[in-house]
Amino acid sequence: MLFNSYVFIFAFLPLTFFVYFYLNHKRLTQAGKGFLVFSSLFFYSWWNIAYLPIILSSMLFNYLLGNLLSQDQKSFSKKTILTFGITVNLTLLGYFKYSDFFIENFNTIFDTNTQLLNLALPLAISFFTFQQISYLVDSYKKETKEYDFLNYALFVTFFPQLIAGPIVHHKEMMPQFAQKRNKIINYKNISLGLFIFSMGLFKKVIIADTFAVWATTGFDVTTTLNLFEAWATSLSYTFQLYFDFSGYTDMAIGLALLFNIKLPINFNSPYKARDIQDFWRRWHMTLSRFLRDYLYIPLGGNRKGELRTYTNLMGTFIIGGLWHGAGWTFVFWGFLHGLALVIHRAWRRLGFTMWSWLAWFITFNFINISWVFFRAKEWDDALKILTAMFSLDHVVLPKFLESKLYFLENFGVNFGFFLSNLNAKLDIVLWLIVGFIVTLTTKNTLQKMERFELNYKTAFLTAFVLIAGVISLNKVSEFLYFNF
Repeated sequence: MLFNSYVFIFAFLPLTFFVYFYLNHKRLTQAGKGFLVFSSLFFYSWWNIAYLPIILSSMLFNYLLGNLLSQDQKSFSKKTILTFGITVNLTLLGYFKYSDFFIENFNTIFDTNTQLLNLALPLAISFFTFQQISYLVDSYKKETKEYDFLNYALFVTFFPQLIAGPIVHHKEMMPQFAQKRNKIINYKNISLGLFIFSMGLFKKVIIADTFAVWATTGFDVTTTLNLFEAWATSLSYTFQLYFDFSGYTDMAIGLALLFNIKLPINFNSPYKARDIQDFWRRWHMTLSRFLRDYLYIPLGGNRKGELRTYTNLMGTFIIGGLWHGAGWTFVFWGFLHGLALVIHRAWRRLGFTMWSWLAWFITFNFINISWVFFRAKEWDDALKILTAMFSLDHVVLPKFLESKLYFLENFGVNFGFFLSNLNAKLDIVLWLIVGFIVTLTTKNTLQKMERFELNYKTAFLTAFVLIAGVISLNKVSEFLYFNF
């Protein structure tokens, strides 16, 4: 079930909301909690009920191991239990997500013909696996309290953040579910939640899905692109991913607020970053936190010398790239970001600086170029885009410039409609300008939440973007991070 669907907005959400608070109003708090877990599992099962046993067995396994880790017992060492738990979780993730990737590479290296498993990737497995690994590690450190299984199930399955994050800590969520005041309808949270949800819906269905048409055409349909078409394709995907993920994050935060739950901020104007480290402090912030706390720091972080620090950065981001997808393009994308962080750290240690505008320009273009590998289905798709982006062999300028720049024909420049291979009109230029303006100059969700006041202006804005979003729900459009 998609947030951006009629069945979710007009059936699932209102029914879940009213039944949950009705049960709490009748002081049936355990029943209310159980209903919310049931609703979340129903929400999860909507795509394919075959996924349900996987998440249920994963929850039960990790809950039992978490209890063992938080108790004093002498049967097995806690380190052994933790290692076993992490291994099982990663094995489950690896089996469904990476089996075919490893088989393909095995066949290539050893010239064999082992048949692929062609497994369907269980929805959200990357997110609920990482979330539960963090729970096990925190239980090992005795940073968790003992909760009953119903509480734990709600922590894992709470539907606003189940499918694509944010990746939450138990200490962020469990106390909120336990607070009595959160079991009563809060009209301030409802107004803020609807406002944030509506903004996210608008970002997704109006902006992201508009850019998606051009990005898909450039990457998957067109065989050749000229210089401007290639840049328009890469930028279209750069903004599609931004507004798609930002939209999902806003909708998740808004939905959670309806139930008086505050999710951690996961997106903080990342395209305003002036260096790659700042970008990762702003983009998918809870994933960055997970990789830092449960991978980079355990590897030694920056405590064991510069060379080891650079190695840890590279390793962390290569694994982060592989987490996003089972393909060498994702691994290379992670490698590029790890390398950029190494260069940034070395640059700072040497005491070098640069103008702020230049730092932003370099950072943004690096991100835009690296997204090409993130989006490309195959290496050839990435090379098609990048070759056209940096080649002057196929340059097409608008026809109205021909009379003034005709001499450029001697250098291989053609004149005509310069975006024809994307089936685009000049509106793509306007949309790209809008993308830059919105991402670089407007207030983000965190700033809007801090300054939110319920008045006629915000009520009108909420109604406008919500209606515009609902009217545009004319096709199925999954969020990009559902694939990861």
